[in-house]
Parts: sequence; C-alpha cells; structure tokens
Amino acid sequence: MSAGSVHGRKWRAPARVSLKPSISGTPQRTNAQMPVKSLLTVDPKKPPWEQSPPLHNRWHPAIPPVATVEEGEIVRVEMVDWTGGQIKNSDSADDVKNVDLTQVHYLSGPLKIPTAEPGDLLKVEFLNLGPLPGDEWGFTGTFHKDNGGGFLTDHYPEATKACWDIEGVYCCSRHIPGVRFPGLIHPCAEQRLLSNPRLQREL
Repeated sequence: MSAGSVHGRKWRAPARVSLKPSISGTPQRTNAQMPVKSLLTVDPKKPPWEQSPPLHNRWHPAIPPVATVEEGEIVRVEMVDWTGGQIKNSDSADDVKNVDLTQVHYLSGPLKIPTAEPGDLLKVEFLNLGPLPGDEWGFTGTFHKDNGGGFLTDHYPEATKACWDIEGVYCCSRHIPGVRFPGLIHPCAEQRLLSNPRLQREL
C-alpha cells in the first residue's frame, strides 16, 4: 500500500492501517476483542532501501510477498511517503524542484493472502488510518517545468509546495490559510500476466 498521490499533488502520510481481508462476498464484522497484529513497521528517518523489509516502488507480480495475512485477520501496516522522505516540512520548495523522480512511489508489502486464488475479489476494510506519531504532516505541490512538470506547466512552471498539519481526518496549512479539508485514499489495480509487455519492461 502506498500513500495516495496525484501527479503534481502528493501526500506525505506514513500511515498505520488496520486491514481485515475478506474473500467472500459477505461483509466481515469487526470484533472489538480481536487482536491487531503489527505486520510491517517503518522508520521515517531511514530511506526506503534501509527499511526492514526494504520497500518497493512498482506494482508487479514478480515482486515476492514480504508478509502473510490470513482471511479475517486484523493487521497494522506502516508506510512512508511516496518520495521516500525527500520532501521536508519546510517553507522552501527547493526539495520539490529537485526531487529525484527515479526514487518515488514507495510501497509497503506486498502482502500474501494464502486462501486467495486468481479471480477472487479481495475486500479490505480500513479500520484506522493516520500519520505515525511525531510525523503528523503532509504536502501538496507542483513540479518544476524542468523536472517532471505537470498538466498545467504552461500556467505554473515553477515548483511550489504547501505543507499541511494533520489533525484526525482533517488538515490545514500555514501556506494556504483558511483552508481545512479531509484526506482521501485510492486503490490501484494490478495486471497479473508477466507476458504483458508493460510488465516485462519493469523487470
């Protein structure tokens, strides 16, 4: 799983996520007495390749799972932001301007569900989602026209950044006063056939 991202707007949100997978079509009900297993942890002060296990940055079926989750189990998964810590909680946008886009989109996992088979519909309930203690902030920004650019590069050629303080599901920014809004997440689908040319080039 990764922190949510849209080109030009990026969240830095190391998160703790409680996952409860279900393969059947019957909704799983959370039992308050069920234990939560800490499955994957991260240290926000370390780069992605020094995490244990190391993080990855692509959706590909050739990447082996690093942990197993049983159907109905509740687990906690931690993750770093999509840049692997390149963007800082500062008033300068130089880090966005000079971000290394070959080292981005870091993900925790993959996770294996032993009872899942090809064609199954996997339901995952997010029971809790939030920043790690001491790291309660995120950012939005636009890339510099010479480093990534964006859909509106002609109108916004320079790098910009706004840092956001996260409070519960809401955030506010010292760089954009008077704005307060809830965060969002999104799923990502994966092609499973290694014969797919788009997957071959990622090997």
